[in-house]
Amino acid sequence: MGFLEKIFGTHSDRELKRIMPIVKKIEALQPEMQALSDEELQAKTPEFKKRLSNGETLDDILPEAYAVVREAAKRVLGMEHFHVQLIGGVILHQGRIAEMRTGEGKTLVCTLPAYLNALEGKGVCVVTVNDYLAKRDADWMGEVHRFLGLTCGCVLQPMKPDERREMYNCDITYITNNELGFDYLRDNMVIYKEQLVQRGLHYAIIDEVDSVLIDEARTPLIISGQSGKSTKIYEVCDILARQLVRGEASGEMTKMAAIMGEEITETGDFIVNEKDKIVTLTEDGVKKVEQFFHIENLSDAENLEIQHNVDLALRANYLMHRDQDYVVKDDQVLIVDDFTGRIMPGRRYSDGLHQAIEAKEKVKVKQESRTLATITFQNFFNKFDKKCGMTGTALTEEQEFRDIYGMDVISIPTNVPVQRVDLDDAVFKTKREKYHAVVEAVREAHAKKQPVLVGTITIDVSEHISKLLKREGIEHTVLNAKFHEMEAEIVAHAGEAGAVTIATNMAGRGTDIKLDDVARAAGGLKIVGTERHESRRIDNQLRGRSGRQGDP
Repeated sequence: MGFLEKIFGTHSDRELKRIMPIVKKIEALQPEMQALSDEELQAKTPEFKKRLSNGETLDDILPEAYAVVREAAKRVLGMEHFHVQLIGGVILHQGRIAEMRTGEGKTLVCTLPAYLNALEGKGVCVVTVNDYLAKRDADWMGEVHRFLGLTCGCVLQPMKPDERREMYNCDITYITNNELGFDYLRDNMVIYKEQLVQRGLHYAIIDEVDSVLIDEARTPLIISGQSGKSTKIYEVCDILARQLVRGEASGEMTKMAAIMGEEITETGDFIVNEKDKIVTLTEDGVKKVEQFFHIENLSDAENLEIQHNVDLALRANYLMHRDQDYVVKDDQVLIVDDFTGRIMPGRRYSDGLHQAIEAKEKVKVKQESRTLATITFQNFFNKFDKKCGMTGTALTEEQEFRDIYGMDVISIPTNVPVQRVDLDDAVFKTKREKYHAVVEAVREAHAKKQPVLVGTITIDVSEHISKLLKREGIEHTVLNAKFHEMEAEIVAHAGEAGAVTIATNMAGRGTDIKLDDVARAAGGLKIVGTERHESRRIDNQLRGRSGRQGDP
């Protein structure tokens, strides 16, 4: 902490002081709200709408509206917003990012700004990271909104345009970022106004905002149509790729080496650069390709397509790994999301890479597609009149949120102090030693009935650790993209005494691991991460599964 921060406090500290008078006003209204009957409480919604039409602003009615939602949640769900959740609600209404620790009830916080902004009648979108959470929150938190006379909908992947239109016309719509973006693209392709499903981008509350606006910011959403190209070339190039021999390069092709005229000796037919994800043909490799296709010169302009497809086949075989980058299920190649560890149905790699992988895995090669409409999440969410977000880990990217989206991050203190103990990393010489240590840590915790969550980065590793635990006779469950349908059920049991769960990044977001009394007495949930993720936030997400709401 810098010298000035010690005197004046951090940006978050200063902003929290400014918000405090509003929160005190909300809390002061509690006795008045408690005295109202259900009918009187419900009558507040039309009253607020009338006051807005008479010229009052949302900020004017905020304390009273939040007090109404707080009382309604208590009556309908038996849950009351804590002091820190009210702070979060104010920050979200202001179009900022609330950093709230995992387990601090972000789902309940959403009800406050969603209700207030829905009073304008322009629609509010609550954006979550998967269909399961969208449906769960619409059913669960929607009870509060419905009690107060607002309509609440949920857009899910299989829905038809008419159903989608109906859901978007609700006061509050729960939806995933993918569905929201794709509906926007489809709306831009319709011919008649009546075919539109969305009714404008007014206000978005984004859960796990770091995942959507930073990790996936440059991910393009693409709507494509069929191109008439034959798929035979992919199968032919795959046969060739398997015949070529992988080689090595001595020395590195740097600019300096090129200037000095240093020779780089290459062996084999092609060289794989894992770091930059590039495959390069050697001179021998080029000759073999020319012989295979009976062509004079691979570098000629008319042979560009062959060049491109050979490169794709080599990348598919040597850079794309099954059960890490993708899985094969029901004769289809399905992409696994790097950041969440979830399968992304309907998504395909572009530029023919998906077809090359299909040829490699001997499944039906589908035709390459032509892009009809595309947008990135970054450009899409900047089209909203107002947006805000919540996450457990955003301060690491504060500068990026400010520069790209014009949103600042306010860190909110926890309701109950965090009791979790974070240990230093243990580093091992070999993977074998590391996995042995993981198994030992699990065995030790399991013996005293302490629940354990083992976090892995890839499906491969999760299955390898599963084999090792089976050998030791330790009962466990595996949660990865292959078993994602059972996610909610597996996570629900992960906090029980003696439970052992192995999970990829999937278990890091949105799902609560609740401890039973025996597990709490045994020391709470133990987290074992097998390796560091590229993104520090995903490590923090995994760590945040433990020590929620003052749990040990």
